[in-house]
Amino acid sequence: MTKDNNSQLINRRRMLQGLGVAGIASVAGCSSGGNGGDGSGNQSGDGSGNQSGDGSDGGQSSQGGQLKMGLVKSPLEFDPIVLNDVPSEQVASQIFEGLYEYNESTGLVPALAASEAEVNDEGTVYTLQIEENATFQNGDPVTSEDVKYSFEAPVNEETENASEVNMIDTIDTPDEKTVVFNLSYPYGAFTTTLAWPIVPKSVREEDPDAFSTSMPVGSGPFQFDEWQEGQYVRISRYDDYWGEPMPNLSGVEFVPVEEATTRVTTLRQGENDIIEEIPPQLYSTVEQIQDASIQEVPGIGYFYLAFNCANGPTTDPLVREAVDYCFDMDQAVSNYVEPTGVRQYSPLPAALADEWGFDVGQWEQIPHGKDINQAQSLFEEAGVSQDYSWRIIVPPDDKREQIGVTVSNGLQEAGFNNVEVQRLDWGAFLEQYVSGNEDDYNMYTLGWSGTPDPDAFTYYMFGATEDTLGVTDGTFYHNSSERAATATEKFVQAREMADQEQRKQLYTEGITTVLEDRAHLPAYNLKNSFGVKEYVNDFAEHPVDSFHLTSNHNNVSVNK
Repeated sequence: MTKDNNSQLINRRRMLQGLGVAGIASVAGCSSGGNGGDGSGNQSGDGSGNQSGDGSDGGQSSQGGQLKMGLVKSPLEFDPIVLNDVPSEQVASQIFEGLYEYNESTGLVPALAASEAEVNDEGTVYTLQIEENATFQNGDPVTSEDVKYSFEAPVNEETENASEVNMIDTIDTPDEKTVVFNLSYPYGAFTTTLAWPIVPKSVREEDPDAFSTSMPVGSGPFQFDEWQEGQYVRISRYDDYWGEPMPNLSGVEFVPVEEATTRVTTLRQGENDIIEEIPPQLYSTVEQIQDASIQEVPGIGYFYLAFNCANGPTTDPLVREAVDYCFDMDQAVSNYVEPTGVRQYSPLPAALADEWGFDVGQWEQIPHGKDINQAQSLFEEAGVSQDYSWRIIVPPDDKREQIGVTVSNGLQEAGFNNVEVQRLDWGAFLEQYVSGNEDDYNMYTLGWSGTPDPDAFTYYMFGATEDTLGVTDGTFYHNSSERAATATEKFVQAREMADQEQRKQLYTEGITTVLEDRAHLPAYNLKNSFGVKEYVNDFAEHPVDSFHLTSNHNNVSVNK
């Protein structure tokens, strides 16, 4: 999950969402068409990732040009064992590979693994083979010891990523190419864990600091060249890459451009070939750039308004329901988020809910529309004084701040004069929203992105374990009532079983209770959106990984 200093939270490929990533989405890909017109991102439409008519040979062309991409923030480090921000992840994913990788949507296919894993009947033992030819960029083979080290290091080093892999009890390495994962329990989402990036043990242990900032070595199609924090990161095609396809691009430069209008200007003027995250107010501006277009796909993510269920008036479900009556979330999302995102009615992104067959319709009926009279009645019934001072904290993000302001306006309409919406920088926000202290917050707005499994959007949001308490769960809802404890325990139970139908039933029951008790008011899911110049071929926006440059389904080239 990722603790994104621009927007996302903790635990590597999930978390505090704010780029339009980061996170997991449409099973069908929901692509705006890539450049191929069929939603696959392939120019030829044959699934090969090769551009028809450009003379490329099986994706091996060396004439793919240089790509320059404008990011929202600067990367901070490149060691996947410890990195916890989206820009760093976006760069590192070009350098490192996992045992498995995502296809054009949310399916997993072998990368460093030779084939699918063998799983025992209990779902606690996963055995797999590593590709014989897989090598790191220093020429060393990828071995089972490297895999073992990569999965054990986050826990051994007590990194913030430990909860991504701590369901593993032991890892056996019978030979150099065989890995056996022994799980502490039948973790149903373990297939997504197997996308964890693999690092060379000997290189990382020799100089961990250099590995993270100046000499990261992976097994992927691009190698690290140089980095100036706040200015650029440069990577280049690794010409001895062991796998396929070889990148068309000879190199990529990632440039942070934090201010959105400036970022759009760099696209219009050709300073950047691609920019990420198109804000709502600039959609039409980008659409009017004659030699560029918007490519987007709903991410696997979740943005919400959360309540402090540990301290203060919001510990009372009646008060939380009264707040729900103070405003109309549908209207707020329409006003401040669309077209960059879509309304969401549960913690589960729509594509994930559809893939599992959840009945989202029942959850859509739970939120209220705006009714100030009803809100006032509930506040009075709960005994909340009109003199009470409300505090809503929001991270440094305009969309989430607007949701907070909308709630504030509704509270004032209901008769409260002391309502504060405080926009905090990420450091202060991340400290306060998990304190459970009434003086710090009554409500907060946040986001989460994750892997394509319900576990990513339930356990970390409402968990009651040392992995989550005071780390990712800022509601403390689990301890607010017996009903809450029962509901949140179902998320832990579902995490520790393999049968999907049993897990689905537990998620359905738990999520329904959480929504009825209004620990969260779900708000929206963002799209992973990019402005792309017309001379950029085969760029693939992605629901989980943000984007793909060279993959099993696309291979970007630049033909200026």
